[in-house]
Amino acid sequence: MNVLSLFDGMSCGQIALQKAGIKYDKYFASEIKPLGIKVTQENFPNTIQLGSVTEIEGKDLPKIDLLIGGSPCQNLSKAMATEHRKGLEGEKSGLFYEYYRLFKETNPTYFFLENVGSMSKKDEAIITELMGVEPIRINSKLVSPQLRNRLYWTNIPGIKQPKNNGPLLNEILTDGWSDRDKARCLLESDSRPVTTPIKMFHRYYSPGFNTLIFKDQYHYINCKNHYETHFKDLSAKQIDEKILTENIDLEVYNGLRFMNQKEMEMCQTIPKGYTKSLTRHEAAGLLGDGWTVDVIAHIFKGVNYPSTKDRGASGFADN
Repeated sequence: MNVLSLFDGMSCGQIALQKAGIKYDKYFASEIKPLGIKVTQENFPNTIQLGSVTEIEGKDLPKIDLLIGGSPCQNLSKAMATEHRKGLEGEKSGLFYEYYRLFKETNPTYFFLENVGSMSKKDEAIITELMGVEPIRINSKLVSPQLRNRLYWTNIPGIKQPKNNGPLLNEILTDGWSDRDKARCLLESDSRPVTTPIKMFHRYYSPGFNTLIFKDQYHYINCKNHYETHFKDLSAKQIDEKILTENIDLEVYNGLRFMNQKEMEMCQTIPKGYTKSLTRHEAAGLLGDGWTVDVIAHIFKGVNYPSTKDRGASGFADN
């Protein structure tokens, strides 16, 4: 059994195949980010890296039994600024058509495509028409401590919604407390976090991005009350100006933190220490681009390939 993974990232697809008990002979990966390739080869050294998706031709590959991929969502997601939401006409999200090209060229037995659930109905309809199947919408909160609304197009049969057994965010924290049941969706931008405590709280409490961890429930209440008293409805620039002109004491926000590397790995249900060779910020970028593995493994369990029980598979490297 041969697998072709496009936009492979750090190879969440291989982790999901392993969790689903699916064995394979060769795993071909298309990825251009050095850190993604680094983590993949550390954990799955038998991965065959092919480089950019634009340079791969189906005729150069053996029979592909499973084609998988999550094409870039930057021009599709509501999390992006309006001027960048060009849909499938955008430079990055338009790479979906490379997935579709290789889908036609390889004619795989099974295919699987993932993308963001907040895309426009127009773009969703285009992908649906080309792939020939209706998408399945699954939110990662069902299996993990993270919100992650995603669409999945696949011909793998028998897919149902996973059971709602996902842990709560506070259950997986190494320390501290959160006011949320589930972490907000991990994003690639989590690799570039704001740095001062007041800016961290403003971005968390006002626009609604990122996930913050507080020292305890009282810390959160004190931060919330202070923010609503001094900064409610103000922009980040207006907050900076008010702090300077009124000399406001910001000590209450000390002790805030973002999720650490271990917690982010747990949100994406990948093995503990999978990204251990990276810094926290480097790992955040890959994890934000990645898949919630337990959702993908749940879908992959529908793959029924005659030889999967008899052939060997790449496994995690002995680190």
